[in-house]
Amino acid sequence: MPAKKTSTLLHALSESYGELVGYLTKRLGGRSEAEDAFQDTYLRTQRIVDDSDIANPRAYVFRIAENVAVDHLRGRVARSRYISSGELPDIPDHANNTAEHALDYRQRLERLKQIVAALPARQREVFLMHKFDGLTHSEIAAKLGITRSAVEKLMIRALATCRSKMDEFLD
Repeated sequence: MPAKKTSTLLHALSESYGELVGYLTKRLGGRSEAEDAFQDTYLRTQRIVDDSDIANPRAYVFRIAENVAVDHLRGRVARSRYISSGELPDIPDHANNTAEHALDYRQRLERLKQIVAALPARQREVFLMHKFDGLTHSEIAAKLGITRSAVEKLMIRALATCRSKMDEFLD
């Protein structure tokens, strides 16, 4: 009866809602993001079919929540590094920035945005999920229904294309 076993974890999750959201709020810095992380924790918990070897369901769901929080923090870092929705990030504040440096920086970012947009659809999707959303190769494979090896190959191709096109641009 997998449904009954899964309900043990879901019960532990629901019993710990307030405590988990409080923990996630402190860990992530905001209630809204904590509630999103709790929802992700619920979805991951729901996917567990056999929990017969789990001695402490409450501790287990807290570990899942911690892993989700780490993923959210990675995503935050990734989003801060990459271009999103057509907006260019601010130019780094360095003492030696000149108008020429600023223009060069913006041109490179614009070119990278064009290169990513021109990638084949599956490569672009995998690239953005990994670099922008901060997902692991295994998580991407699960979401797209492909193997981890396929994700790795798509990432290698996307990165190689980005590198070569940027090298051409800079020459």
